[in-house]
Amino acid sequence: MDNQEIECRFLEIDVPALKKRLVELGAEDRGEDLFFEMIFYSRDKKWDDNHRGFVKIRQTKHGIELTHKRHYAETVDGTLEITVNISDAQKARELLEALGFPMFRQQEKKRHTFKLGEVIVDIDTWPKIPTYVELEGPSEQAIKAVAKDLGLDWKDAVFDNPRLVIENHYHIPVGSYRYFTFDKMG
Repeated sequence: MDNQEIECRFLEIDVPALKKRLVELGAEDRGEDLFFEMIFYSRDKKWDDNHRGFVKIRQTKHGIELTHKRHYAETVDGTLEITVNISDAQKARELLEALGFPMFRQQEKKRHTFKLGEVIVDIDTWPKIPTYVELEGPSEQAIKAVAKDLGLDWKDAVFDNPRLVIENHYHIPVGSYRYFTFDKMG
C-alpha cells in the first residue's frame, strides 16, 4: 500500500545504553528536536473508527508538515500516513477549521533521531511518561533486524499509536486533553 507506515515502539528503554549501542553499531546521529503539534479530529471526535484517524500540523527545526494518519490495525504495518510540507502553520490551521476539522489538542515531544541502515530510530520523550523508542523502516524484517541488533526483544514490541501508548500504558487520557505539552497539561 502506498503511504503505509511500518513501525513499532519499545517502551521504557534505557536511553544511555540505547544511544551507546547505536554509536557502537555506527548509526548516523541526526540530532535532537522539539516537535510542536496541533491535532485535528472531526467535530464529533469519532472520525474514522473510534479516533483512529486524524490530521496534524507538526513544526520542527526542519520545517512544517501537514499529515493525515489513519490506524487500520495495531500491527507493524497498520497505519496509513500521508504528509506534505507546508509553509504556514496558522494558515493550515485556518483551512482545516474552515473545512470542519477543529483543533483539539496542542502537544509537544522531544525526539532524538538516528538512522541505522534503512531504519529510523527515534527516541521520543513526551510529557509525564517514560522515554520510548520508535523504529520505522521499509519492512517488518528490517525493523526486526535492527531491534535485534539493539538488544530489543520483538515480543516486547508495541504497535499502538502514540495516543494509545499514552492512554493504555500510562493511563493519561491524552485524547481528551486540549494541551499535552511540557508546561501545560489538561
